[in-house]
Amino acid sequence: MVERAPLLDVLTHLLLIVALAALCLPVWFALVAASLPLEEAARSPLPLLPGDRLLENLAAAWQRADLGRALLNSTVMAAGIAAGKIALAVLSAFALVYFRLRLRWFAFWAIFLSLMLPVEVRIVPTYEVVANVLVPVQSLAGWLGLGPALAAEAAGGTAKVSLLNSYAGLILPLTASATATFLFRQVFLTVPEELTEAALVDGCRPMAFLRLVLLPLSRTNLAALFIILFVWSWNQYLWPLLMVTDPAYDTAVVAVTRLMPSMDALPRWHETMAAALLAMAPPVLVVLLFQRWFVQGLIEHDR
Repeated sequence: MVERAPLLDVLTHLLLIVALAALCLPVWFALVAASLPLEEAARSPLPLLPGDRLLENLAAAWQRADLGRALLNSTVMAAGIAAGKIALAVLSAFALVYFRLRLRWFAFWAIFLSLMLPVEVRIVPTYEVVANVLVPVQSLAGWLGLGPALAAEAAGGTAKVSLLNSYAGLILPLTASATATFLFRQVFLTVPEELTEAALVDGCRPMAFLRLVLLPLSRTNLAALFIILFVWSWNQYLWPLLMVTDPAYDTAVVAVTRLMPSMDALPRWHETMAAALLAMAPPVLVVLLFQRWFVQGLIEHDR
């Protein structure tokens, strides 16, 4: 029996309306500013209704920020990070659940505790490794006495393989995900033991069991997690800003900041807001197109 509480319904709807307004008003004012000429966009307060310069400002922002290349870079980075995180998380969770490893609980908690080390905390050592991926190998060889030549090169810095200004440098340092590993571990734990035993009786090998049984059962979770990780990766700012010095590898978020007014330049807020709208469009489109999968993956618990 479901109790009807009209007052609670009204309060709930009011709360939702307030939350929706808090989310949509900044986007609306960005749209208004992007549709005005320079003189009106720099004025405070902004008008409540948009103007007639939206397409013109969008074209100017697209050209000034080179958003075509930036959107491509963001798409490659976001898709690569999301796919890499899911691939590593699926394999890690599969090993933790279905392989009787001696230190699997230690491995699980080590992965889980890595949540306390986000990118912002470890960004300096991560940058050092990306700037020269041979440094850890050379240092380890020197400590173990396995390669004096490598150790000497590490000390002198003569050997260097840099991933700066590359897609690999944008993607690889962000591919590990403890959250995704924990999610897939919980999903795999809900798979009935009888299904696993039936697969063993049929002679199904571990990777075939993962590919033919576990992944199809987890498709909604895969879709929902991919959308979340894609949007998260798209919105990354600090890491692309730090490791990219070549404008050819600028992401959309970084490209928008290039249009931000500096101290000695005329503030062109109309073009900045237009670029922000263009940078916002792809992740919003992904969420809208895959909304059904996203919601289903979040609310589906039982198998």
